[in-house]
Amino acid sequence: MPLLDEDRPSWERDGRDWPHRAASRFVEAVGLRWHIQEFGDAEKPGLLLLHGTGAATHSWRGLAPLLAERYRVLAPDLPGHGFTDPLPPRRLSLPGMAEAVAGLTDVLGFSPALAIGHSAGAAVLTRLCLDKRITPDLLVALNGALTPFPGVASVLFPSMARLLFVNPITPKLFAWSADKAAVRRLIDGTGSRLDQTGLDLYRRLFTRAGHVSGALGMMANWDLAALDRDLPKLATRTLLVVGSEDKAIRPDTAFALRDRLPAARVELVRGLGHLAHEEAPGRIAEIVFREASAGA
Repeated sequence: MPLLDEDRPSWERDGRDWPHRAASRFVEAVGLRWHIQEFGDAEKPGLLLLHGTGAATHSWRGLAPLLAERYRVLAPDLPGHGFTDPLPPRRLSLPGMAEAVAGLTDVLGFSPALAIGHSAGAAVLTRLCLDKRITPDLLVALNGALTPFPGVASVLFPSMARLLFVNPITPKLFAWSADKAAVRRLIDGTGSRLDQTGLDLYRRLFTRAGHVSGALGMMANWDLAALDRDLPKLATRTLLVVGSEDKAIRPDTAFALRDRLPAARVELVRGLGHLAHEEAPGRIAEIVFREASAGA
């Protein structure tokens, strides 16, 4: 039972009251139709925001307007997420995702001075920096998924996602079962506590099998071992922001990673989980502004 167009989130239906809808537009790049949001004046330095697996631009609803006080902010829905077309299977990999984002920024003529990524979005940005496709002055990883999962999980997690992804029934079953209680359990499992608006937005996406398939496809083809080997070559000044209550990615991994990067430091944010930027966007904006100013 292949996924149909109606399985994808619909802008007319699901995006009717999307956060900051007025900031949204659709562009064509690298064979995909992208949903992007833009904030701030064109003459300000560029800032690229990339959300994590299973999220979309709604993840930046609180943070993006704050960052736009000093930057021209570009936030796309990653391929297969939200309202952006999915990548074909042969391009579903970390390098493939990074290349697609690079193609988008090329089409837009957008050269970010600052790049901020959450979780898997931080991995995409790191790959872009390593490949010199973007050259920001500062890379910020918000609870970044930059290294393989510890132990046997590094094999089991992507393998399980791959099995689920190749079964076309799985996304439909997940979407069918994504009631309010299930979504709350899923978000609570990250160590974050979101308000009802945030939970409802995630549920809106999780009830669309196309979005679920995009998230599973991203996880199924994620090879963090290759990125991990290249991390010592990362010359970009890097800030690793870590929520102390993150249950998705162990906070101590950031401190171990810091010692392997040429120009990195860790900022521990107490009391926040994996979605720290959604829980306390003001605190995250202050950290970003302070770090950007320190390097100026």
